[in-house]
Amino acid sequence: MNIKNKLGKFQLDRIYLGDCLKLIKEIPDSSIDLVLTDPPFAINFKGKRTNYHRTPERVIEGYNEIPKEKYLDFSLQWMKEAFRVLKDTGSMYVFSGWTNLKEILIALDEVGFKVINHLIWKYQFGVFTKRKFVTSHYHIPFCVKNEKKYKFNKNEHYPEDVIFVKREYWTGRVKTPNKLPIALVAKLIQFVTDKGDIVLDPFIGSGTTAVACKLLKRHFIGFEIVPEYVKLANKRLLGESLKISKKLIEEKKEMHLFQLFEPNLKGKSLN
Repeated sequence: MNIKNKLGKFQLDRIYLGDCLKLIKEIPDSSIDLVLTDPPFAINFKGKRTNYHRTPERVIEGYNEIPKEKYLDFSLQWMKEAFRVLKDTGSMYVFSGWTNLKEILIALDEVGFKVINHLIWKYQFGVFTKRKFVTSHYHIPFCVKNEKKYKFNKNEHYPEDVIFVKREYWTGRVKTPNKLPIALVAKLIQFVTDKGDIVLDPFIGSGTTAVACKLLKRHFIGFEIVPEYVKLANKRLLGESLKISKKLIEEKKEMHLFQLFEPNLKGKSLN
């Protein structure tokens, strides 16, 4: 095993099954360039496998939630470790719904993170409602360990803090209940990392962060507590479409990278 591809006890570019609150303690201090994650939202996700007209038998069960009354403490626990493992040049994106956004922001402040931007991911639809407005966005605090040293690649002339990327349709394919679009994750990664940097996702789910990192030539470490999700994520990392995408990178045709990997993005710009 190449020692250069290890970080503490972990092999780079792998997804580990287990509780991130325990596993993350094994990562050395100041060794990670980016933490990007979509943690549990502390909402009741039961009975929602048919949301967005999904076929229930193709949605993998096992989504783990945190009781609302314990959410702040839970957030403080994993964020303290995230702060510890980040380099001074590092940063973090945290996806959050609005329901417990207050706890997320309190935890970020108490741990010592500096929030640089409060990004909004706007998508094309939400769950139908009768007596309130439809929720069709996620919050993404962009925060750093050291506001004077963090890395930022200005990949666009006018990068706005509201990002519109459509949700993905996985017609006929197995999926998790809550999956981020690969185009969105890739966009965020490229703003704050370079090739060869290390990205940590402590709640990696179906592996979108890992897939994006592999295609963009970043290293990754992922933690996931649901065995079925780990199996799905590893399957995505070994897919035939990933091999074709790698060839496109070598031919310097990155603009078509995600159009090929995710068929529903065909004809769409990565931005």
